[in-house]
Amino acid sequence: MAKQKRSKPTTAASPVLVHFEFVHPTAQRVCIAGTFNEWHGVATQMIGMGEGRWAKELLLPPGTYEYRFVVDGDWVTDPNSKETAANPFGSHNTILRVQPPT
Repeated sequence: MAKQKRSKPTTAASPVLVHFEFVHPTAQRVCIAGTFNEWHGVATQMIGMGEGRWAKELLLPPGTYEYRFVVDGDWVTDPNSKETAANPFGSHNTILRVQPPT
């Protein structure tokens, strides 16, 4: 699940801090791959928080992105996603809409 965090007022093109969380009780490594990192499956590693919880914060410019989690090499749609889009591999990507800071 991705949540946008509040930040100081800035210009509309300023990056926004986005918080990602994922829970998988047996995962050894979790990464995030998406349009924001050219779908590199190991480029954006999440931080293990214990008890199967994983988190990562990214600064992203306002816009619409698609992403998936990569759990021990397996691509997984965010189970808490509210909006998805079909991908060419027969599964779904999560849609993330980053709004400009208010």
